[in-house]
Amino acid sequence: MINGIYTLANDVVYDQLIALLNSIEVNAGREIPVCVIPYDERLDKVRAEVARRDHVTLFEESDSIAYWDDFATQVWKNYPRAQTNWRKRGLSELYRLPMHRKLCGLDGSFDKFIYFDADTLLMSPIDYIYEKLDSFDWVVHDFQYKSELKYIFDAPQEFLHQIFSEENLQNKVFCAGWFATKKHVFSQEMLANLLEKLKAGEAEVMALGGPDQSLFNYMVLQSGISYYNFAYHDLERATGSHWSSKFDVVDNVLYDQERRLTYLHYMSIGASTFTQLCLGEDMNIPYRDVFLHYRYLKSPEERPTSFKHPSLLMNLQKNSTSFVNKKIGNIKLKYRNFKDKLAQ
Repeated sequence: MINGIYTLANDVVYDQLIALLNSIEVNAGREIPVCVIPYDERLDKVRAEVARRDHVTLFEESDSIAYWDDFATQVWKNYPRAQTNWRKRGLSELYRLPMHRKLCGLDGSFDKFIYFDADTLLMSPIDYIYEKLDSFDWVVHDFQYKSELKYIFDAPQEFLHQIFSEENLQNKVFCAGWFATKKHVFSQEMLANLLEKLKAGEAEVMALGGPDQSLFNYMVLQSGISYYNFAYHDLERATGSHWSSKFDVVDNVLYDQERRLTYLHYMSIGASTFTQLCLGEDMNIPYRDVFLHYRYLKSPEERPTSFKHPSLLMNLQKNSTSFVNKKIGNIKLKYRNFKDKLAQ
């Protein structure tokens, strides 16, 4: 039985990936193998980093990557509302498709695994998570169920209740940035059945802002696999995990009312913000010193010792580039909408 950790990354999130890997090495409590699933082909720095680490590998099972790319493509290509919405917003018709590659872990070498988004930091040993997988198929530790349901499912209530029970909608939704499960938890028969239902119209329940998160929630709830959330079922152990919460910092570990966090998630903070910070720009990132501690744990001599505010010229360049890109995007969007009207 092999337990491991997966994450999804490319060179764009390189600084975050380094911080995550170092936090795992320091805080996991024991040696745990980590496998990096490629978000895309921008991997020069990632490959070099993987080669430097004894217990980190790169996921290179191309058949699995192709399978999950195709699975997600079939789901979203057959979801008219998603296609119309994304087209009007000037987004790709397969918006954030590589995020679904998180599911490649279901085909990998780890019998039990925990998935971490690259913008997370491990804060404590996680053997208790693997132990919980002896009793449940899908394990999470977050308070997504307290947020508005529209971030997961945004169909009319009557349609939602045709597909899911009220109980599941109230307490079994989760954040897709961190979860634990088992190899082949969905059988091929299950997957074929889920895909058939989605293509037949059940995809209409899914929200469009985070496609992978909506799809994973649908798959877990609709398949009926067993589910456990520490933040719902075990409040004595539960802690927050989102960067917006107020935590105490002790020796670069975060605590929530004296309870050690399992992980910290920098959800919604763009990768460029971390890149700029590591280049010495004064970026306002919560728990900044904690992030920098793990990012430069193995290379303290490279850690910025002072931070400068972006110059007026740099801000002007960024704003000008953003303005031009928006104008170009608007022109392209108007052209696509014009073509769509002609085709009707």
